[in-house]
Amino acid sequence: MEDITRGGQFLVKETKCENIFTPEDFSEEQIMMRDSVKEFVDKEIWPHKDRFEKKDYALTEETMRKAGEMGFLSIAVPESYGGMGMGFVDTCLVCDYISGATGSFSTAFGAHTGIGTMPITLYGTEEQKQKYVPKLASGEWFGAYCLTEPGAGSDANSGKTKAVLSEDGTHYKITGQKMWISNAGFCSLFIVFARIEDDKNITGFILENTKDNGISFGEEEHKLGIRASSTRQVFFNETKVPVENMLSERGNGFKIAMNALNVGRIKLAAACLDAQRRVTSNAVHYANDRIQFNTPIASFGAIRAKLAEMATSTYAGESATYRAAKSIEDRINVRVAEGTSHQEAELKGVEEFAIECSILKVAVSEDVQNCADEGIQIYGGMGFSEDTPMESAWRDARIARIYEGTNEINRMLSVGMLIKKAMKGQVDLLGPAMKVQEELMGIPSFDTPDYSELFAEEKEMIGKLKKAFLMVAGGAVQKFGADLEAHQQLLMAAADMLIEIYIAESTILRTEKLAKKQGEASIQEQIAMAQLYLYKAVDIVTQKGKEGIVSFAEGDEQRMMLMGLRRFTKYTNMPNVVALREIITAKLVAENKYCF
Repeated sequence: MEDITRGGQFLVKETKCENIFTPEDFSEEQIMMRDSVKEFVDKEIWPHKDRFEKKDYALTEETMRKAGEMGFLSIAVPESYGGMGMGFVDTCLVCDYISGATGSFSTAFGAHTGIGTMPITLYGTEEQKQKYVPKLASGEWFGAYCLTEPGAGSDANSGKTKAVLSEDGTHYKITGQKMWISNAGFCSLFIVFARIEDDKNITGFILENTKDNGISFGEEEHKLGIRASSTRQVFFNETKVPVENMLSERGNGFKIAMNALNVGRIKLAAACLDAQRRVTSNAVHYANDRIQFNTPIASFGAIRAKLAEMATSTYAGESATYRAAKSIEDRINVRVAEGTSHQEAELKGVEEFAIECSILKVAVSEDVQNCADEGIQIYGGMGFSEDTPMESAWRDARIARIYEGTNEINRMLSVGMLIKKAMKGQVDLLGPAMKVQEELMGIPSFDTPDYSELFAEEKEMIGKLKKAFLMVAGGAVQKFGADLEAHQQLLMAAADMLIEIYIAESTILRTEKLAKKQGEASIQEQIAMAQLYLYKAVDIVTQKGKEGIVSFAEGDEQRMMLMGLRRFTKYTNMPNVVALREIITAKLVAENKYCF
C-alpha cells in the first residue's frame, strides 16, 4: 500500500490515468447526493438571489438551518457525533454544489462546516466532541472562527488577544479584538485563538456565545461581495472560558489554525466550481438569445473564444480538485486501516497534500474571477446591471483570492512546502533536478517520436514542463539555499509554473481516463479542452520560467538555462487553438449550458 503517491510527488513521478479519481467516477450514492444538493440550491437559494444581495442576513441563517435539516452540515462529521461520516470526496462534492448560487451562503456554509466545526472534530477531546459536535452537525448551533485581528492578518501568529488564567485555576479570561468574523451575527460557538502569557504560539479555545460574558460585536461590515454573509468584529472583555475548553494543548493554536486552513483551501477550490458552471451556463444562454447584426452573438468568434476558455478553466479546475480530494481520502483510509484514530488520520491525510491544497486554492479562485469577468463582458451593458446575475458573481468571486490565506501567501507556501519536503527526503527533488542538469549538457534527441496514441505528445510535454520547473527551482535553491524564502518574486514565478503543471496534468489524465472508458470519438470536446489548457499552461511556464532565470542567473548559466527552457517548452506539433475553441463552443452552444 506504500505505493500510494505522497503530496508533491506528482512532480517527480509519472501518474497513470487509472490512478486518479475523476468526476466521471462518482458512485451512484455520490450522484444522488450531488442531485439533492443541486435541488436544494435551485429551490432555496437561486430564486432568492436578490434578497441575498440586499443583505438579508436572516435569510442566510434560515437557509443554513434548512441545510442542517437536510444533513448537509454533517457530511464530514463522524457518525459517532451525529454526522454522516462520509469520505473526503463527498465533503468536497457537497461543498462544490452548495456554493454555486451565491457567495453569501457559501461563506456561511464554509465557515460553519469548515473552520467552525472541524477544529473540534480534529483536535477536540472526547468530551468536547460529544458536547459540541452533534449540535453543530445538525445546525442547531452555528460556529464561527476568530483568528484574524486588526494587526494580525497573514501573520496569524502575531495576535494580541490575551488569555489569562483565573486565580482559582478554573477558567481563562479572554480579552481582545477579532475582525472579519464570518457568521458572527448568528453563531452559538466561537473557536477563539489567544495568547497565554508570553507564549511563542497562540492557543485555541472553544467559547460558547452566551449573554453577559463580556462579548460584544461591531456593526455588520459593508463589503464588496458576499453581502448577506454576516461579518462583524467581535470584542472580548475578560470573557470567561472554562479550562476544559482549551482546544488541544497550550501553544498549539497556530498549528490548529494552519491545518484548518489546509482543509479550507481545497474546499474553497471546490466552492468555486459550481459558481463557474453556473456563470458559464448563463453566459451561453445569453449569447444564444442575444441578437445583434441579425444573428445570435453566440455565432461570433470573439464571443465563442470566451465561452471556450470559461468552460476549459471550469473543466480543468474540476479535474484537479477531485484528483486531490481522492488522494487525500486514500491517504486517510490507509492511516485508518493502520489503526490510526479518525482524527489523526484526517489531519495527516490533509497535511500530506498541503501543497496541492494551496495550488488549487490559487488556481480555482483566480479562474472563477476570470470566468465571472468574461461573463459580464458577454452580457455587455446588461452584465454591469444588478438585474442580471453576473455582477454579483463577479463581486462574490473577489474574496476567494483573499481568505484561507491570500493567493500570494499560498503561492509561496506551495513552493516552500515542496522544498521542505525535499529537505526531509519525502519527495526526491534533488535527483531529478541533477538529471535535468545533465540532460542540458547532453545532445538533444532528434528522433521523430511516435505520437499516434492519444495524448502521447501532451504527456511528453507535461514531463518537459516538470523538467523546466526542476531546472528553475533547482537553480534558485542552489543559488540561495535556505535564503530562498526571502526572494518572494522568484517563489511566485516558480509557484505559477508548479500550479500550471498540476492542473494541466490533472486535466489530461482525467480526459485520457474518460477516453479509455467512452472512446475518443465521443469526447472530442473534452480532448480539445485538455489540449487548450495545456497550450496556455506552456505559455505561462515559458513566461514565468524566463522571468525566474533572468532574475537569478547570468552569463553562461543564464544562456544554458534559457536554452533548456526553450527545449522544455517546445511542441513538435502545435495545436490549432482557434479550431480547439470551436470544437468546445459548438457543443456548449448546442446544449445551451456548461455540459461536461
